[in-house]
Amino acid sequence: MQNTVIIVAAGKGKRMGTQISKQFLPICGKEILAWTVDVFEKSDWIQEIVLVASADGLQDVQALCEKYQWKKVSDVILGGKERQDSVANGLAVLKEDTEMVLVHDGVRPFVTEQMIADSIAAANIYDGAVIGVPVKDTIKICSADGVAEKTPNRSLLWQIQTPQTFRKDIIQKAYQYAKEQAFLGTDDASVAEFAKNRVKVVLGSYRNIKITTKEDLIVAEAFLKEAQT
Repeated sequence: MQNTVIIVAAGKGKRMGTQISKQFLPICGKEILAWTVDVFEKSDWIQEIVLVASADGLQDVQALCEKYQWKKVSDVILGGKERQDSVANGLAVLKEDTEMVLVHDGVRPFVTEQMIADSIAAANIYDGAVIGVPVKDTIKICSADGVAEKTPNRSLLWQIQTPQTFRKDIIQKAYQYAKEQAFLGTDDASVAEFAKNRVKVVLGSYRNIKITTKEDLIVAEAFLKEAQT
């Protein structure tokens, strides 16, 4: 099976509060994006990698490809205004023989080979699969002015991560339908769900964090140092 991962690295990192976009920040001597790409470069489940970058970061991503000589990276392309636009651009350059598509955040470097394998296996049974973990905290639904209105059953709530995995034809059709209906989802699964597809949530790990704040950098560095000891 020809499996391609689209790694979205077009974020600006506003919540990080740094001049450098978060995907290029170094942790333990290597850029966050490089840690992420390395996992898929070494994975037996992945044959091709498509990197999606912002206009400001396109040359930086290309420079990383030169620096690390990733053999599986086939394209470095320009992202769009929204994450959904960036993924759509990635879907547009997939090779004809691609069967399964994984979409992954460039700043989520702690994805594992097991998560990749589990998501592909589930996507072969359902219309798609996403990695996630049960929420730990009580969640409140609040009004616009911050007043708690409802407390959903925590046992039914999952915190969704990436990779999010689909057969190519399913996710391409879902994205086309979303475009026609002017629907903007919060992730790829929501786009697939909008097109009436069944998406399976597969247990991931609380370590599979998305690095978006300075606090996340501290946690990520601790994870990497632990792994290197």
